Amino acid sequence: MMALSVRLFALAPTEALGQEVSSVAISETVLVLAGGTAVLSVLFGMRVAMRVLAGGTAAQRSDGGQAAGGSGAPDVAGVIALPPLIFLGFLAAAAVLEEIVPLPVAVTPSLARYVTGAMLAAGGFVMIAMGTRRFAAAGTNVPPTLPTTALVVDGIYRRTRNPLYLGLTLVYLGLGVAAGSLWAIGLVVPLLWVINVGVVKREERYLDRKFGDAYLDYKARVRRWI
Repeated sequence: MMALSVRLFALAPTEALGQEVSSVAISETVLVLAGGTAVLSVLFGMRVAMRVLAGGTAAQRSDGGQAAGGSGAPDVAGVIALPPLIFLGFLAAAAVLEEIVPLPVAVTPSLARYVTGAMLAAGGFVMIAMGTRRFAAAGTNVPPTLPTTALVVDGIYRRTRNPLYLGLTLVYLGLGVAAGSLWAIGLVVPLLWVINVGVVKREERYLDRKFGDAYLDYKARVRRWI
């Protein structure tokens, strides 16, 4: 009995150390997700502020704010929310779920996770920059809550019809991989469903109504995503 007690006492510090390491890993996951959400929120806020200061928040149309075709519909796509806010909302939800109900993840070296996540996020930012620059060159609005004044079909838009949302998805996945969060990675499925139904399909109906055959021809040539 004495030997058994000593053995159990000797194992106790090891078990406590294991629990402490597990707690640190969970905290790291939440920290990466929450920190990434905060940084992206600041970047998005700065972008909106710059647009406001530049006076580019309301590119006015001469047709009285109605889409072409005489349908009388407002000259906007009617998306459910700005796409960056949807992505930020899902990132925040993943961070909360990781704190409340953390999912077990296979042990992966932090360096590998960070490098892979950084590569995904960097690719996403490059794609977003390329898509935004083509919009700027065409003189049309980037936010889907404003009128589209030109149909952009060149540059990266020859490869995908939605490089901005594809780029945001890569940034989202980059943070999820870097954090080692199964919640973030798993939530990408409902996230893309919301983007597809609440944003992309509404934009497609709007562009079809506004640009007619020109958009239908473009839609037939280029895939929605990849």
